[in-house]
Order: sequence, then C-alpha cells, then structure tokens
Amino acid sequence: MVAAPTTQVDSHVETLCINSIRFLAVDAINKSNSGHPGLPMGCAPMAFSLWDKVLRHNPKNPQWFNRDRFVLSAGHGCMLLYALLHLTGYDSVTLEDIKQFRQWGSRTPGHPETFETPGVEVTTGPLGQGISNAVGLAIAEAHLAAKFNKPDATIVDHYTYVLMGDGCNQEGVSSEAASLAGHLGLGKLIALYDDNHITIDGNTGVSFTEDVLKRYEAYGWHVQHVEDGNTDVAAITRAIEAAKAVTDRPSLIKVTTTIGYGSPNKANTAGVHGAALGAEEAELTRQQLEWSYGAFEVPEPAYEHWRQAIQRGAAAEASWNESLAAYRSRYPAEAAEFERMLRGELPEGWDASLPVFTPEDKGLATRQHSYNALNAFGPSLPELIGGSADLTHSNLTDIKGEASFQKGHEANRYLHFGVREHAMAAVLNGIAYHNSGLIPYGGTFLVFAGYMIGAMRLSALSQLGVIYVLTHDSIGLGEDGPTHQPVETLANLRAIPNLLVIRPGDGNETVGAYKVAVTNRKRPTVLALSRQAMVNQANSAADKVAKGGYILNDCSGTPDLILIGTGTELDLCVKAAALLTAEGKAVRVVSMPCVELFEEQDAAYRESVLPAAVRKRVVVEASSSFGWHKYTGFDGASVSIDSFGASAPGGVCLEKFGFTVDNVVATAKALG
Repeated sequence: MVAAPTTQVDSHVETLCINSIRFLAVDAINKSNSGHPGLPMGCAPMAFSLWDKVLRHNPKNPQWFNRDRFVLSAGHGCMLLYALLHLTGYDSVTLEDIKQFRQWGSRTPGHPETFETPGVEVTTGPLGQGISNAVGLAIAEAHLAAKFNKPDATIVDHYTYVLMGDGCNQEGVSSEAASLAGHLGLGKLIALYDDNHITIDGNTGVSFTEDVLKRYEAYGWHVQHVEDGNTDVAAITRAIEAAKAVTDRPSLIKVTTTIGYGSPNKANTAGVHGAALGAEEAELTRQQLEWSYGAFEVPEPAYEHWRQAIQRGAAAEASWNESLAAYRSRYPAEAAEFERMLRGELPEGWDASLPVFTPEDKGLATRQHSYNALNAFGPSLPELIGGSADLTHSNLTDIKGEASFQKGHEANRYLHFGVREHAMAAVLNGIAYHNSGLIPYGGTFLVFAGYMIGAMRLSALSQLGVIYVLTHDSIGLGEDGPTHQPVETLANLRAIPNLLVIRPGDGNETVGAYKVAVTNRKRPTVLALSRQAMVNQANSAADKVAKGGYILNDCSGTPDLILIGTGTELDLCVKAAALLTAEGKAVRVVSMPCVELFEEQDAAYRESVLPAAVRKRVVVEASSSFGWHKYTGFDGASVSIDSFGASAPGGVCLEKFGFTVDNVVATAKALG
C-alpha cells in the first residue's frame, strides 16, 4: 500500500498555501455577509499539515474506498473544508462555488452536507455529531479490515481524522462517543482539537475550564499538545505522525490556535467566530499577513503546490487497485463479497428464510418477532452490524452466534453501545457514512428517541439507511411508568422528513418492516415494537407493509365506517369491527403500519383504501392523536392518549386509558 508522501515545500510557498485557505474563507464570508471566518483563519496551518502532508485521498475520485476520511466536526467552519476541496483539485468545489457560499442551490452550503458536495464525508453542524460520526467511521474501517484483510493481503487500511473545537468537546454526545472509542481502542481515529479558548459567549473560561487532555486520557486515548498551532506546521505534522504510530488507542491532539488569526482587531475575540470581517477589517488583515492578492485570488505557486494532491491521490488509488486485483486472485470468494458490499448490492436470497405467520401461530410481541426476523435473515446478511444501548435482552437485538465487537475482536458484528443512546445513533450514522455497504442498526426503548433525535434527524437529512429498533412502544409497557411510556414520540418522529416510522401489527408486518428497512439504503427506518403480545391477523402480509397502509378486513359495498389501527391496537380494530358488523354496520379495517409510505402511494391507491366519501373514521393508536387528524377529518375520532401515562401493569394502563374493544365500539357509535 502506498502511503501519502510527505510533500516538500519552502516556507514562502507554505505560507502562500496556508493564507490561501484563510483568504478564500474571508472573501467568501464577506461576499455572503454570513458565516464563521474565525475557525478557518485559525485552523489553516493544521489543515495544511493534515491535507498536504498526511491525508491520503484522491481529488478526482472522492468515493475511492480506501481514502482517509476527514470529518470537520466544527461544521460552522466549513469554509475551511470548501477551500481545501477547491485548492486540492476537487471538481465539486470550483472558485465560482466558493463565491456562491451560502447561496441558493450552491455546493457550498452554510454547514457541510455530504449529499450536496462530493468530498464532504459527513453532514456536520450540530456540534459533537462529527466526532461521534467519526467513531462510527473508525468502527467500520476496523470491522472491514478484520473481516477482509489477510496476512499477505491488505485492502482495508485507512484513517479517520477529525477537526473539532471547544464546542464539540462541551456537547455530551462527544463524551459518550469518545468514551466508547477509547474502550474499543480505535487506533485509526485521530482528532485534532482546535483549542482557541473562544465560544460565542466569549472566553471559554466562563463555562469550560476542565483539562480536556486529562479527560480523554481517562477515556483511554493517546493525547498530545501542540502549543503553537498558528505557525508551527512541522510540530503539528510530527504530532499527527506520532498519533499514527499509536495503534492500540485513538488519539487526541490539542492544537492551541488564535481564532481569526491575522485580523488586527477581531482575532481572539468572540466577534470573529460567527460574523464576516467586513471590507475594512479584511483589508487590514491582508496588510497584517502581507497578502497582496485581491478577493478570491489564489497565487499560482499555491495552486501548483496544492494540486500535487491530484497526482498523489491517483497514485495511491492505482496502488490500491493493484492490491485489490491481487487479493481478488488469491481470495476470490472474499473479494466477491467485499466488492458486492461496495456496490451496495444485497446478497441473493437474503430474505428467503423470513417466516410467514397465520392466526394459528402463537401471538408474540413484535419485539420478539423482530428478534426472530433478525435471526432468520441476519446470518444471510453479513453486512448487518449493530446492537443495543445496554438493552440487548429487552430490545432483543442480538443474533445467535454473533460475538461482540471488542478491542482485538473487530471482525465480530454485535455492538454494545452502553448507556449511550445519543452516541449510538451518531455512531450508526458514521458507519453508514462509510459507504461500504454496511447496514447499521441499533436498539433502545422508543421513548429514548428523545435522547437520539438530533442524530436521527441527521440520518434522515443525510439519506442514511440506519435501522432503529425501538421497543416498548406505548403505555402498554406498564410498570416503568410515564418516564418510560412514549406518548408523543411517534408524532415527533413522523414529523421528520425522509424518516420511515413503521409500527407493525403482527408477525407478518414485522417481517415486512424489516424488508422495507433493509432495502431502503437512502432513508432511515424506525421499527416501533411492542413489549406485549398480539395475535397474528388472518389477512396481514409482509409485502403489504411497503404500501404503508392497506385494507386488512373489508365489508361488502361501501363502508359505513373505517377503523384505522397500528401496532398492538390493530387487533382492537379487528375485534371492534366484528361486533359492529354483527350489529349491521359495514366496517372496513385498515392497517396503517407506516404513514410515510402510505402518503407516497398514488392518489388512486390511497382513495381505494380510504375513500374520501367515507367520513366516519376512527384511528386507534396508543399514542398521541397529533397528526392523525388528516385521516380522521372533522367527522372522525381517535382512540389515543394525549396525556402522560401511569405506572401500573400494562394491561391495566391500556384499559384505564380507553384502549379496549368496548371503547373503540363506543367511539365509533358516537359518530352516528
């Protein structure tokens, strides 16, 4: 494997390269009159050190598999990244794109977005997410390396680098993720910490006085400090190389910098963090740094040096392609699986062993059906990797025979996230960002989506096929009480664009939910699963879940009434319909496991399931009524819960809050 060669550069050209980053950022932010110039100005030397001397990447193929990954966790400083992409020769960021920073339709949005700009590895913005995503990227690399590399053949061998700031280190999610990374000994994860002592509120001393290096050392990280991050590029490079030499632990390099370096009046102040310098201060900064070039002007020697990355990247990728060809020859079966995964293709027949249920089969909780499904298709889907946030035996997320991913045992694919729900979601995103075909999943109680929702929102925004196995989905979980009983959670999650929320009503629908989740690689899926058992319905089918909603039981002719149910409450609808039918009502029962998928069906299908002319409708779900009014309309009703729950046995809770057949019947009759 060819390493990224250390480039030689005289001090004058080095200064031109570094200041090119600074002034592209200053000029772009001034032009848009919006952005964060302080970080790019202060971090330009460490960015130069990493991208010019260490980082292995190919500007002409941003998706080359074995590239090093760079994560700008402090995403507000994104002009640093856009400048680097442009200067090193990525076609995705032209000088015109730099000039269109933060404008409508540009490839240089206000925070990095992987789906907008090739070369951006992860979508960052909310602080702490990027470093946590990086833990997932490093897990993916370690797992694939342990799975596919051979003593005489290496095809997975790359680093994950992070640039993070004081804000990232203050966010709780980064602490969760860093703790996990230290436990797992992720030696190819290296974080550069921009220690500039400034946040929006002023000097970090007003709220943040801990010894960050000691904290990370306690997590099990290797730590270093570069005291002069403003000018000592050689020291930064030495620290990165020293970090690479430590293979049994992740590394944190604290690099002390001056935010807004070079600005005579704004450097080292909160004012340079999130506001344009302005024309006058930009000119003073040019004078201070002896930059004689105009707006958006990059001197030719700087371009010539930066663009050497193109040749280095092409050579590195060519060398890797040779290694892959040799691997393919020596290990054809492993190579075929590796390349299938990289193409994003699922193995043929991965779902062939999934069960089919009839009403005669024992009724189970959907979390148990989920466990059975995982164990049916898991062995046939080697790219599936995941686990639980310390609730394995409640979420039932383990696969029989699969050992735990631990330090020294990275080929295993069951992840113990510990009591770290938010980090779990962010780490799962990181695994998905790796773009290597891995399918990440993670389990906890549905109510704890409240802890994870920031990362879940980014799953949806970034089009990541993460699977969230969220159990104990209603007040039916019982005795743990209202702190653990989700009532508003489903409505919260359904409001997130591009997120599929599936609440299956029996075994067949649970199987169908997994089929949807596994095959949707561009959108995340929530499986909302019950603790309590439910019967298998006579007319349910796995493939119908893909429609989102369907007619479960029908009547002759036009219905007088439509009952719409999800999850455990679907059976209440079936039983209520039977009683109402016996009284002469024409009743249709609709199962609605996934509102989002139903909304994506054509108008004719939706009308066939929920005819507009049938205005008497009842939705039954042990959750908030919020959002269901679209289906009940002014003439319908819902059996729902718009208050917090209570601590009591699950059956008692459901009865006391009205989730009974009798109440569904009474609610339907009250419609007239």
